[in-house]
Amino acid sequence: MYMTDDPSRPVATSPDSDFTLSIDEALEQYARAGLPRTPRSIQRYCAKGHLDCRRMETAFGEKYMISPTSIAKHIAYIEEVRPVATRRDEPRHAATPVAHEESHDEQRQDGPTSPDVSRLVATEYVQQLEKRLEEKDGFIVFLRTEVAVKNDQIKDLTERARETNHLIAGLQKMLTPLLGRPSDAPSDSAQRG
Repeated sequence: MYMTDDPSRPVATSPDSDFTLSIDEALEQYARAGLPRTPRSIQRYCAKGHLDCRRMETAFGEKYMISPTSIAKHIAYIEEVRPVATRRDEPRHAATPVAHEESHDEQRQDGPTSPDVSRLVATEYVQQLEKRLEEKDGFIVFLRTEVAVKNDQIKDLTERARETNHLIAGLQKMLTPLLGRPSDAPSDSAQRG
């Protein structure tokens, strides 16, 4: 599968053997060039067509296989654009006339606080999730104790109902000789005669 969404632009075909690098291997090449990237950045480069790649089906889903020459070209491009975007004698807004996507990525990724800010936000989010999990665990413990209490109450009520039934049965046995049998009732004797 070739990475283009525009059917009007023909894609030069390359043999599958040209696509030999996984995202992790591409990360190593960027790191060796002094341009460390995240796996998500490499995926974005592939999706946007900045890297020549193919999406392959695997047992665990899809993954990108990337051409080593396209990585080399992309690294060369970034190194060519990077001095303009990171020149110390010019403010960053003066160094942004480069219209390509990577220059924006470079500014955002090379900024001194962007990795720290995202890590801080992620850490705070994880802490919030852990706090909510602890609250929910506490609530689950509370509900389990309540269920145990209710089960004990139901057990006690069932036992009382059984005792009540035994007492009523005993009373019926005691009262039956005194009140007579239902067959001895006057309405039954009138019907027989």
